[in-house]
Amino acid sequence: MNQKELKELIDFLIEKDISEFELERGDVKVRIKRGGDASTPMITHALPVAPVSIAAPTVPAVAHIPSTPVSPPPAAPQPPIEEELHHVKSPIVGTFYEAPSPGSLPFVKPGDQVAAGQVLCIIEAMKLMNEIESDVSGEVVKVLVSNGQPVEYSQALFAIRPRK
Repeated sequence: MNQKELKELIDFLIEKDISEFELERGDVKVRIKRGGDASTPMITHALPVAPVSIAAPTVPAVAHIPSTPVSPPPAAPQPPIEEELHHVKSPIVGTFYEAPSPGSLPFVKPGDQVAAGQVLCIIEAMKLMNEIESDVSGEVVKVLVSNGQPVEYSQALFAIRPRK
């Protein structure tokens, strides 16, 4: 894998907002992990290539000193107490599909009651369609991703209010 291919791969991962990627090809292993807003990808290679780090350009900080004293910001209102929702997370990296085929009704929508083991969606990974099942019984409160959207490992897909 040459430097041009690495740059194209990094640009693709940034464009698709993928924060972690790993590839093994023969005796070459590439692992790219980006973190937070810095968007500084870290690339490491196993034999025969040495580790490489590509950093995003830095912007110098500009200090602004106000001429009048600034009062402290008002206390933020406390957020309302959120109910305990269970998040069904993606077990794999792939593309999220809410229905079994284009034009079909979604497996579930907000307000639906689901049982543990019920299919909630499909995640396509490497041309394989993987059915994702609910691990709790309850009411679907929110679908957290859009149809056709790429999802990452452990990304929350659904918020479910568990039955008590």
